[in-house]
Parts: sequence; structure tokens; C-alpha cells
Amino acid sequence: MPSKLEQLRSMTVVVSDTGDIETVRRLKPQDCTTNPTLLLKAAGMPAYAPLVDEAIAWGRTQGGASEAVIDATCDRLALNFGAELSKIVPGRVSTEVDADLSFDTQATLAKARRFIADYEARGVGRERILIKIASTWEGIRAAEVLQKEGIDCNLTLLFSMAQAVAAADAGAFLISPFVGRILDWHVKAGEGPFTPETDPGVVSVREIYAYYKTHDIRTVVMGASFRNTGEIEALAGCDRLTIGPSLLDDLAKDEGVLERKLDPAKIDTKPAKIELDEKAFRFAMNEDAMATEKLSEGIRQFVKDLRTLRGMVAKRLEGAQAA
Repeated sequence: MPSKLEQLRSMTVVVSDTGDIETVRRLKPQDCTTNPTLLLKAAGMPAYAPLVDEAIAWGRTQGGASEAVIDATCDRLALNFGAELSKIVPGRVSTEVDADLSFDTQATLAKARRFIADYEARGVGRERILIKIASTWEGIRAAEVLQKEGIDCNLTLLFSMAQAVAAADAGAFLISPFVGRILDWHVKAGEGPFTPETDPGVVSVREIYAYYKTHDIRTVVMGASFRNTGEIEALAGCDRLTIGPSLLDDLAKDEGVLERKLDPAKIDTKPAKIELDEKAFRFAMNEDAMATEKLSEGIRQFVKDLRTLRGMVAKRLEGAQAA
């Protein structure tokens, strides 16, 4: 019998949630997505020293204020990894806009456009890239503009129906609802225990999936941030699922039967259409303590790791200049 991973691939596009190039090569996902935390980890691995060294050498040739050079060098590093990943996966690579721009629409647009221009200069077409942006109101507005320019976006750190509706209204190519982080919040609140069927993260993605399919919304639903294979199996049939290497390995070793759980043709409850402007969005988020807290927490963590990465790059640049 084929493994559960093989069965999953027959009904869902499997995406690898890692910046580790060798892991991506081994697991052969359709797409790949990274974030500042994963990039920071990969950048510290000896196997990828050439990618880091190239970015540092490039940074030494740049003039201007030191902070701007550090920022540009970090961008160069992220795109070095993205370009390498694009040689391995047949589909898309998600590259994330700096989390500290999450509330700045114009800066997000500028950064995204630079990413795409750099990728295209390397021979990587925009059809191979997803620009990853936090699902704030400002980030969603940036995605709306980018989509009209032919730049596809992945709206990440998504925890609520309000974010999902706003993303769909903006015409986002893809959303990444965070299953495991939703579960974390409810467990910390003393709720549970949960089964895969009652897991609040799973329930959230199923509700979003049903809403999108009921209203013929083309935005792709890609479940993310999994804590166990039970969550993944409960979302079998979702458009896409981005999964960490250890859980991909667990699925590859399991030869049990995998039942399809999500199917556009088998939606029992047809959710009503939701009308959402900025005021309604912000109020809905205010009323949803989990979504508000997890969005803020996620941005803070990504900013923390981004600052650590910038610090590492700054030291390398200083060392190179001193040499």
C-alpha cells in the first residue's frame, strides 16, 4: 500500500515548510515556503555557507547607510535561498516580506517589487514566486495591488475568517491559515483535550475551505503550522498543505489508509456571504482574542528572528571589511 504521504499527494498539493535545501531535495515537495525563522536556521548551517558568503561579498560592494546595506544584504541572502529552492521544486517558492513592514502598505509594495525584479534578473519568473505577507489589513491591501500587477501573494499568519474573507476580497492567490498555533492558544487557555476532528485549528481551516468553495473563490487554501500528523490527516483534500520535514517523514513511513476529509462536492453547510470593509475587519479582529494575539505574537517572533539575522549579517560585513 502507498504511504500516507503518497496518498495525500493524490488529493492535496504538498508543500515543504523549510529553508533546508537538502531536505527539500530529499522530500520532493511541489512547492516550498520559508519564513525568517526557517531562513535564520538554514543560514547557520555549514552546507549553505556559499549562499551566505555570496550575499556578504555582494553587501561589501554596496554603498550608503549601514542599516540599508544590512537590510539589502539580508534580502540578497533570502533570494539566494529562494533561487536555489526554485531549481529543486517544480512549483512555487514563497519569499517573505520583512515582518517589521506588516503595517506599512507602501513599504511592503516596494519590497515585494524589488524581490520580483531580483528574481527575474536571476532568470526566475514571477510565476514561480509567491510574495509572503502577514495578513494585517495593511498587508492585505498590499496584496490587492500586487495581484493586479501580476505578482501572486501568499497571505500568512492567518487565524480567522475575517482575515480569510478580506484576503479573498483582495484577490490573493493563496492564504496560509495556521492550524497548530490556533490549537496552541486554546490549549494554553485550558481547553481540550482535542481530537483531530475537534482541533480548533482544523475546524477553522475547514470553515474557510467551505466558505471559499461555496462562493467559488479562487484563492488557494493552504493549511500550515502543524503540530501532529492527525491535524494533517484531518485536512486531507485541502488545496495545499505546507508541512515540516519531520511530519513529512512520519507520513512517508505510515502505510495506513488515508481518508479524504475535504471535498468541494461534499460541503454539507453552505456558509452565507460575508461583507467586510476596514471597520468591520478591525472590529472582527478585536472580537477574536485568539486571532489578535496570535497575529501579534507571530509578527513579533518573525521580527525577532529577522533582527537576529540582521545582526549576524552585520557582524559578517564588519568582519569582511576589517579583513
